[in-house]
Amino acid sequence: MRARILSPTDDGRTTFHRDGVVAVDATGRIRWVGPAADHEGAISPDGGAPAVPVIDIRPLVVLPGLVDLHAHLPQLPNAGLGAGLDLLAWLRRYIFPLEQRFADEADAAALAPAVFRALASVGTTTVLAYGAVYAASMHEAFRAAERHGIRAILGKVMMDRITYDEEIEPSTILERSMRESEELCGRWHGAADGRLGYAVTPRFALSCTAEMLRASADLAERTGAWWQTHVSEDPGEIAEVGRLFPEARDYVDVYDRAGGLGPRTVLAHAVHLTDRELTRLVDTDTRVAHCPASNLFLASGIMPLARFLGAGLGIGLGSDVAGGPDPSMFSVMRVGAYAQNARRTLLGESEPSLGPLDWIRMGTLAGARALGLADRIGSIEAGKEADLIAVDAGLTAPVRHADLGAPQHEPIDDDPADIASRLIFRPHPEMVRAAWVRGRTLEGPGLAAGD
Repeated sequence: MRARILSPTDDGRTTFHRDGVVAVDATGRIRWVGPAADHEGAISPDGGAPAVPVIDIRPLVVLPGLVDLHAHLPQLPNAGLGAGLDLLAWLRRYIFPLEQRFADEADAAALAPAVFRALASVGTTTVLAYGAVYAASMHEAFRAAERHGIRAILGKVMMDRITYDEEIEPSTILERSMRESEELCGRWHGAADGRLGYAVTPRFALSCTAEMLRASADLAERTGAWWQTHVSEDPGEIAEVGRLFPEARDYVDVYDRAGGLGPRTVLAHAVHLTDRELTRLVDTDTRVAHCPASNLFLASGIMPLARFLGAGLGIGLGSDVAGGPDPSMFSVMRVGAYAQNARRTLLGESEPSLGPLDWIRMGTLAGARALGLADRIGSIEAGKEADLIAVDAGLTAPVRHADLGAPQHEPIDDDPADIASRLIFRPHPEMVRAAWVRGRTLEGPGLAAGD
């Protein structure tokens, strides 16, 4: 495939080829990437014509597929609703009733494919997502992900302290939730040749007893699955956790006592961490999903991102749909950049700000690292799997150069930081033209499957 190629690399740099080629083999793995002028000798067995035809999609820009570290599958229909409510009020009014509808397998079977198409249409090729409390709906979600081709790590929500389904007998919830989660994990963790994964998913400390937190962390440890939950999102939530878990030193300690911290754990939000909590997460190599759009939409706060990164915390980005009103990771990057600029301006913070290429890295390779998948995805490098997107950066221009009588070539074509800046700060709803996982086209973006 011939295109402009922009990607972070494992060594901390950014690679950019204004006229490049990425070669993908029949297994969906990247065989070669580099300048188009060098491609024939590099990928042809005899130094002659390429063994495989090169598809020219210039002037599109090819980037690594975006990684969404935190989303809620059943919530997408309510994205953008509930502005002005705090977290707990928003959950009660807009989210719990919506998730209750996921009890209907037919609803789940209809919604899940639509969600995966919507994610692919904005460039997300890997998602770590919560479902609802219903096991049958999670089987439907996994089947939809298997058919669609997206890389998905999903989990059935676990709640035994509070629940939104009054028909479930409270005394049976813990045993039932553990049994169903273990069954789902056994069926789907590592399915589709490792493209699908399972995340044991206690919703958050407010909805779970200490016993459920311990049992769920043990299940993740025994099976090699991920463990995901929320932490330190909202001041009211933090205060209530302190009341429910008086024996814990802080919110992070609740999960630490349960055995939930470690490199296979992704904690969403972590906005208001204390110094002790930050140190403990770094020491245990626990990963965090930063969800700036959700944090502003629900007025939860602004993470001190530069300080956390400087401390060595492993952080990627999450949309947190529907707490975040937009599934686009480019939108998440934009809101994150604005939020960090606000912190610097209002609080006088001196840490260096993130530039456009840093945000692209956070939405791709950093997310892959948070999942322990950076050896497979997150950048366009030989040996990795071909999780890619093709973006029409020309749609981000405020005025077409042709309308100004200027040459067709634009100056930003030669500057990767400028290209990234336009994608983040002037995204177009149709700019993602194609998305691939392991070289297979995903349904959702502008190009039809198979193109």
